[in-house]
Amino acid sequence: MQNKPWLKNYDQGVPHSIEYPAIPLFGLLEESAKKYPERVCTIFKGAETSYKEMDDYANRLAAAFHGLGIKKGDRVGLFMPNTPQFVMAYYGLLKAGAVVVATNPLYTEREIIYQVNDAGVEHMVLMTNNYEKVKAIQDQTRIKQIIVTNLKEALPPVTRILFTLLKEKKSGFRVTLRDNDVWMPDLLEKYSAEDRPELDITPQDTALFQYSGGTTGISKGVVASHEAVVANSCQIASWNPTAIEGAEIICMAIPLYHVYGMVAGLNYGLLIGATFVMVPDPRNMTDVLENLSKYKATIYPGVPAMYNAINNNEAVAAGKYDLSSVKFCISGSAALLRETKLKFEEITGGNLVEGYGLSEAPTASHCNPVVGDNRPGSIGLPLPDVECKVVDLEDGVTELAPGEIGELLLKGPQVMKGYHNMPTETENALRDGWLYTGDIVYMDEDGYFYIVDRKKELIKPGGFQVWPREIEEVLATHPKIFEAGVAGIPDADSGEAVKAWIVFNPGESATKEEILEFCRKDLARYKVPKQIEFVEELPRSTVGKILRRELVRMHKEEVA
Repeated sequence: MQNKPWLKNYDQGVPHSIEYPAIPLFGLLEESAKKYPERVCTIFKGAETSYKEMDDYANRLAAAFHGLGIKKGDRVGLFMPNTPQFVMAYYGLLKAGAVVVATNPLYTEREIIYQVNDAGVEHMVLMTNNYEKVKAIQDQTRIKQIIVTNLKEALPPVTRILFTLLKEKKSGFRVTLRDNDVWMPDLLEKYSAEDRPELDITPQDTALFQYSGGTTGISKGVVASHEAVVANSCQIASWNPTAIEGAEIICMAIPLYHVYGMVAGLNYGLLIGATFVMVPDPRNMTDVLENLSKYKATIYPGVPAMYNAINNNEAVAAGKYDLSSVKFCISGSAALLRETKLKFEEITGGNLVEGYGLSEAPTASHCNPVVGDNRPGSIGLPLPDVECKVVDLEDGVTELAPGEIGELLLKGPQVMKGYHNMPTETENALRDGWLYTGDIVYMDEDGYFYIVDRKKELIKPGGFQVWPREIEEVLATHPKIFEAGVAGIPDADSGEAVKAWIVFNPGESATKEEILEFCRKDLARYKVPKQIEFVEELPRSTVGKILRRELVRMHKEEVA
């Protein structure tokens, strides 16, 4: 693959290589604040914050964090949904030299304990509705102090009053701080931008500990440098030649605490001077649709489940929302079905393209062209400066020819430093300058890549190789099936058997034999599920990825 066949299929205007700015990650905010000081940076429930104001908040918080004793290299937890406070705290921590450890605010106490202890978090920034949850486990961690913000601080005046009267206490946002915990508004009032400490923060310094979803085992802390995140933001920006700098509006519903939203949404958007319409819950489709329509969003990063929700929304079908402003969407984290893509594009008139990435790089490495040839089932072409090869599954070294299935290896400026406190896992993932992704793929003659499945999720019934994704895609074409998940389960006869968990479309049903007969038409005998279970919903990660590991756990509990 040394001739990089993918380059000839780049959209016009997309560079083969990029000259990356030698700046720390927060430089993206500072540069846009200089270029577009009065442009709106965030919109939240109607309240607007300009780029100049956002940079000022981040500087004041950097000074405050320094005053609290947070030093360069300290890991600090960031525990909140998509709000303006996330943005100001994120860049404030980076300006203070801290390493951001963004944590899912829906995590259970057990999950919080593991992540903050593994990262060595001693300070945590969070929303009031999670204050009691963290206080309850504080004595099981190294957390010394909590910085707290309330949702109402980001609301416009009238909405803030109504929230205080009607929702604050009822929804768990009213709390009384104790010990030495502090309010974020008090810190902002106490410090000025001029108080920000003078620190030597280089592009090579660590910016993030971004924890992988743990879908194939224990969650790992991916260590990302400032330059890696800047590079990936630039790669994503270069890929969309239709974007107009200083003019785009991003509907920011994909979670910012996830690497996808953080890089392909927040940092990419800041690089191009975009306005962010903040949506705290991507599952609240009324809120998503109202924001998309009201603010004429042009970019909507998401996952297939989010686009499907719009496609199947009754209010959208009735013409209640005008989504014609949407120009560009990247879909990630799960396979984008052709039907989903075509229907969404018909509704909006925009381009929906499938991409691919992983926390280790730190989010995006491949994408289909925005205006060029999109190939069904493909994750697209490697981004500028990304080198790829497909190697033999057994020896992990022999490079395979186009069309042959093997493991995807990556090399590029966005690749991680390694896993925190996991030297063995780091050595396994990073070998001779290549990142071993664990994803099984093939490349066609034109440089388009296709995901077959996860290496660790390969099912081996009777010694055959079965990829769950292939079966899921066949099941998804059944007219009665809404979605399906497939995984391997223990089996006394063949060692491992294929099982499918199926969710029907509303009002639909079918027998197991009907489903099996449908599978037999398109699947080899050994690929046809041995067991089928009908369920109301499938377990998913926070960004919509089906958790096959959780399906297997559920099965084992049922048969125990």
